[in-house]
Amino acid sequence: MSQPISAATRGAMNARVGLGAVTVVAVVSALTLTHFVHSRVRSVAPTPLDSAPQIATLKATTERPVVHEAALRALGKRIFFDQNLSEPAGTSCASCHDPAHGFAGNNGSKFGVAQGSRAGHFAARNTPSVMYLKYARRFHLHWEEDAPVVDAYGGFFWDGRVDDLADVPKQPLLNPDEMNNANVSELAHKIAKSEYAEELTRELGSLADPDQAVRAVGEALAAYLTSPELAPFSSKYDRYIRHEADLSAQEARGLRLFKDSAKGGCSECHKLNDTIPSPERSLFTDYGFDAVGVPRNRKLPVSADPAHFDLGLCARPNPRFHSEAPEFCGAFRTPSLRNVALRESFMHNGAFSSLRDVVAFYASRSVTPNRWYHGPQFDDLPKQYRQNVNIDKAPYNRHIGDKPALNEHEIDDVVVFLGTLTDASLP
Repeated sequence: MSQPISAATRGAMNARVGLGAVTVVAVVSALTLTHFVHSRVRSVAPTPLDSAPQIATLKATTERPVVHEAALRALGKRIFFDQNLSEPAGTSCASCHDPAHGFAGNNGSKFGVAQGSRAGHFAARNTPSVMYLKYARRFHLHWEEDAPVVDAYGGFFWDGRVDDLADVPKQPLLNPDEMNNANVSELAHKIAKSEYAEELTRELGSLADPDQAVRAVGEALAAYLTSPELAPFSSKYDRYIRHEADLSAQEARGLRLFKDSAKGGCSECHKLNDTIPSPERSLFTDYGFDAVGVPRNRKLPVSADPAHFDLGLCARPNPRFHSEAPEFCGAFRTPSLRNVALRESFMHNGAFSSLRDVVAFYASRSVTPNRWYHGPQFDDLPKQYRQNVNIDKAPYNRHIGDKPALNEHEIDDVVVFLGTLTDASLP
């Protein structure tokens, strides 16, 4: 039976770990990259810490004061929990990005995606966690020299469609199926009437212009979302790599399976480095995109329309990078697994409500497809895009009738390990 690895033993092991060789990559223009796009979106990225999220500021004016970061973060937190910015009132950012669920959640919906501010209205996709966003990168295409495919990385939302975190809140605030403000002017009127309007003006300048008022709210929220409070690194896993705690035998087995390229293969996309005591090197995502063939969520009202499909990356509304290429259809951004055990639903369409089912799906999708699909395999993609689904890497590289990549006990081990990624302190 596997034994837990002690903190002392790990410290001695880590002392012998040297620096790996640095891979030199070539990054070419988006127009040149399109020549290399093939039928798979891989997930091998440079470290996500190579660049910071883009949080642009308002244009400087003679009347704008110096921003006090601590005050702006506190203001952003107030806005995040303000239920008066929706139409009708009663829905805040925290309604869907619930701290109790790792800053994700369904806002009372049983469909796998969040309910909006009005009954019968639901978000188009599952709510992603907004923790650890300070490490996200701008959307870009990446070509590694001699690699056969182009990779897409970064951006916010499941399709990476926004680069500036201060622009992210505007989308749910104006989405009729989410917070339902009719336009910027209506939203700006609510901001002007808020209890924090004076403070917002003091920190970011005049709110007289509606666009500037909404932008100010976005900046304040971005300051809160990139604060240390939203990146606490306080999980058992973090204590483990800092040599402050030991994993149980089952947790240690789960970690090994998670990293094993012939078994779970999870760390191929959900990147970690457990050999150094630096939690920011274990974000459990590479911010890449992959088409994993998630089953259709037939609980969603839109699924009643057989012609409705969410195409993900290739429908991203930004032609600058030519991500509309058909080879990108069906790919969605890899989420971080930090606090994943707290979430109510999983995958971009909320198809699963059990973390164990997610791990079992990955382990057995290729060998027992009838267990997961109520129709053709990869049934949530149009037929012409099903060839984009990843079938090359473990655990997907098996065939019907083969043994699954993980047995039932190993699935349990991985799930138990994922529980070590839950932060001990959530705001």
